[in-house]
Amino acid sequence: MSTSDRFDNLRSWAPIPSRERGFNLSRWLLLEGNRYAVTGALLTLTFGSILALGSLWTFEMQRLLTETQAVQSVLNTFLSGIILLVSIVVSINSTVLSYDITHISAQQKRIEGMREFRKELNRVATTESNPTNPNMFIQVMAETIRERADTLEDVAQDADEEFAKEVKEYVDSISQTANHLEDSLKKAGGAEFGVLWLGLETDYGPMMDQTREFTARVRDDADAESGNPFEELLEALELFATGREYFKTLYYSREISELSRTLLVTSFPSIIATTLTILAVDAHLLPEIWVLGLPPLLTFVSISFTIALTPFLVLTAFTLRITTVARRTAGGGPFVLQS
Repeated sequence: MSTSDRFDNLRSWAPIPSRERGFNLSRWLLLEGNRYAVTGALLTLTFGSILALGSLWTFEMQRLLTETQAVQSVLNTFLSGIILLVSIVVSINSTVLSYDITHISAQQKRIEGMREFRKELNRVATTESNPTNPNMFIQVMAETIRERADTLEDVAQDADEEFAKEVKEYVDSISQTANHLEDSLKKAGGAEFGVLWLGLETDYGPMMDQTREFTARVRDDADAESGNPFEELLEALELFATGREYFKTLYYSREISELSRTLLVTSFPSIIATTLTILAVDAHLLPEIWVLGLPPLLTFVSISFTIALTPFLVLTAFTLRITTVARRTAGGGPFVLQS
């Protein structure tokens, strides 16, 4: 791989501001969209699909509801699935929360580790105020990484021309990444996931690998008293990497907790509505009111099936983003998995 190609790859790790990307349906569905909005879109799609299928496939709805057990069987299956689904998700949530339910010695070590991290952050970033949220942390680290990268060109001045050129391109790539982060922070506004995703989407692996390579090349010539600027930059990147991995823990904990709460809230109405629908069909108490020119039985079945599927669609909306984040951030240390 040529030098220019290598630094093009480094630039590709910088997150692109959403305004530059434009609207992307798959990205909105998998990452950027509010999970309740995504759930609403899936519910609308489900309801419309059932209506369209019932309109195109002109089977006898009355006979299907009164002379067969098909609808009751499907709704009974949905009812059992909802109860099982809630039990599974609550168990998963209990596992996640068990991280916070631990012995006092473990809590003490966690607090000590947090204190050490904050002290290290203050030393590296040389800032008076300690970042207390992801937005401030990313902003401080972007400034620190860019400032430390700007000092690298001075080190390469006495080296050969090829090495100096590589260092300059490397500094430009880091500055571009830091500028992207700062621009994206401004455009993200107060969106919590948008800020978290900026930290998760910025892959530190290639920058750390290149910094280690430069560090090895200049270590013998570096002044022990003045320190090695490449090692100082590597130190800042490692600190950013630590915060990035904690962002993942923070995100998973909040997202799974939100998923469990939403499932519990939506499952109870779904169970009640599905049970009443089964009883109504069994007793042949079917509606006869036309809505917007739609056949009453078709509307009744579409609404009933959509309500019964609500917990599954909630799970789908949240799981899409959880699995996408897990897949696109599946890398730690020296290894990064590429699709």
